[in-house]
Amino acid sequence: MPSLSLFDIAGRAMSAQLVRLNTTASNLANAGAVSASPQGAFRALKPVFRTYYEGQTGKATVGVLGVVPAAVEPGRRHEPGHPLADAQGYVHLAAVDPHAELVELVETARQYQNNIEVLETAKALTLETLRLGR
Repeated sequence: MPSLSLFDIAGRAMSAQLVRLNTTASNLANAGAVSASPQGAFRALKPVFRTYYEGQTGKATVGVLGVVPAAVEPGRRHEPGHPLADAQGYVHLAAVDPHAELVELVETARQYQNNIEVLETAKALTLETLRLGR
């Protein structure tokens, strides 16, 4: 891996937060979904991150290994008149906690904004350094 600049580190962190934001949005969009079977019920998606270290410099950044379904079993609700109800009259609910997803959404947005501020500060310092060098 080539030497990481502050811009590389913040950019990769922003990319990771964007994946996190997209999975959270998908989870919220599917929070009210029902299915005819537990296997077909939507399960919340969670990104898997990995820290990448740069040799002896102590610099580190993040990467996304993938997105996996959460290990949470879907709930069920007795609705015998529902078109997707099984033989016992149950529909299977998406395994998504909308409250937890909203917290995740706010946290992700804040971390993304923090990285924007890091980039803006680094840019301002770089421009000031160039200005002083004239």
